Order: sequence, then structure tokens, then C-alpha cells
Amino acid sequence: MDNKLNQLYKKALITGGGGFIGSHLVDALLAEGLEVVCVDNYITGNPDNVAHNKNNPNFVECVCDITNYRDMQACFDGVDLVFHQAALGSIPRSIKDPLNTHSNNVNGFANVIELAMRNNVKKFIYASSSSVYGDDKTLPKTEDVIGTPLAPYGLSKLANELYAKVFSRTYGMDCIGLRYFNVFGPRQNPLGEYSAVIPRWISQLKNREAVEIFGDGTTSRDFTYVKNVVQANILAAELPFSEGRHEVFNIACGKITSLRELFEILVSIISPGKKYEPVYQDFRKGDIHCSVASIEKAINIMGYHPTIELQSGLHLTAEE
Repeated sequence: MDNKLNQLYKKALITGGGGFIGSHLVDALLAEGLEVVCVDNYITGNPDNVAHNKNNPNFVECVCDITNYRDMQACFDGVDLVFHQAALGSIPRSIKDPLNTHSNNVNGFANVIELAMRNNVKKFIYASSSSVYGDDKTLPKTEDVIGTPLAPYGLSKLANELYAKVFSRTYGMDCIGLRYFNVFGPRQNPLGEYSAVIPRWISQLKNREAVEIFGDGTTSRDFTYVKNVVQANILAAELPFSEGRHEVFNIACGKITSLRELFEILVSIISPGKKYEPVYQDFRKGDIHCSVASIEKAINIMGYHPTIELQSGLHLTAEE
């Protein structure tokens, strides 16, 4: 689009700005010339992800929790654009600890969008998830057809979409939700019980550890490199203002890859010529067997085009 962000906005607030996706967005917005407020409590984020920005006069770090309304109020001074990325991720974590998922992902969301409304923020852009499609078996996934979420995490993201829809109608806010599909890339934590599959497998292959596949290997996903997600957020911010709008967009590559195929690609990148076999485990409760996005809406309305495909993104991630 012709408009530059620094011609549309002055100061952006990014919740979860010290996290995997949020920190890449922080870098991109600073490069666009915006003032950036990075909000993170660093429970799942990492201060090292934004440490290189500490001497940038346009960078402000706000170490606080989105569930604390009073502390969050101080972060909104002069903010005219919000990117809400903060969430407690992981489907297995949400099944094990649904109340904490609700507190962070629903109560925290309500705090942030209410403060955005009170401070007359021009546009509110938030991270939704492919998990809202739940038990719907339609392929590819289109924004107008969803099912019942299969875990508290998906339910929390659906609640976010409903909150945004109500706030747009009731208060005239301009809200855009981006349904991310299996985002991966540098800075994604490979450690811990709830780490995502790609960074965990890369770490395990580099360390010659066993790689587990839940299910028979045919479980399939639409893996999306993080720079494509950053592009989508910026394009959403550049859309002309529309009072009372609420739109959701699938953000993915529109291509399907099975876990077995993913494993074989990673082996070819990290240990070319060597043979490894994964260890197959039971299919995990709450998981979707097959997920691939239609990205036509994002292409047609936002001008979104994924620039980094799976194999290139895996090379970039493995080289980190």
C-alpha cells in the first residue's frame, strides 16, 4: 500500500512484545519509524528478544501483566495503534490448566481492548488462531465457517473474536483479527513441555535426541514463517480506517504439510545423508488432524502474499 505506518500512526503498543512473534513485530515497527511500547511480563517471552532495541529512543519497555488493569493503564499514554499478541499458548497447556488460560487470554484481552477503547486508539489488531476452527472438517479453512473449539485455548481465542466484534459494534472501534496458522521462525523457544513442534525438533535433531510424532505422521498443518505474519500485521494496520469494523483473516501459506514430511525436510536440512526415524506416540487430545487455510480473503482485501515458503523458512530457522 502507498501509506507508510509513520504517516498513519505515531505510537504503537505491542502486548507480548518480548515474545516470539511480538519481538519480530517490534523490530519491524521501529524500522518503520514508529514509537513502540513493548508490553510483556516475560512469563513466556524473553527479554533477550528485544535487548538489541534498548538504546533506540523510540523503544519503550513496559514490564507488566495484561491481567493487571491498573498497571496496563500507564502503558497507553499517547498510543494510537495496538497489536495484541500476548497470550498463554499451547493446546496441551490449556487442557492441563484451563483457568490460567482463561485469565491470560480472555481477561487479559478484555483489559487491553477496553483500554484501547478508553484511549481512542485508531486501530486494534489482535492475534487469533486456527484453533477456532475446532471440529469443523471443511478444507481449506475459510473465515466464515468455524466449528466448536476442541480445547480451552481455542475457546479463549474464539472469545477474543467475539469481544472484538462486540467492541467494534458498541464503541465504533476498528478491529482486525488475524488467525495465525502454526507460526515458526527464529526466537521461538525450543525448550519446555509446551514448546512448538518445529523449534523442538530442530533442537532435538541437532542434539541427536529422539524426535516424537504424536499420531501416525499424517497429521497435517499449514506452517507459516514469522515474517509472513509480520507482513500481515503491517498490512492490517495500513488498511484505511473503518469505524465499527470487525474483520478476521487467515494468515498462512495456504499449503499443507504432514508431520512426517516436516520431519523428513528437517532431517535433510540438519543431517543430510543420515537416516533418522521418529518415535510415534498417541495422538494428542484436543489436536486437529488436518488444517490448511484459504488465504484468498487476506490476498484480496489486504494484499497479503506470503514471501517465505516452508523450506526456506526452515533453513532460516535452523541456522539461528
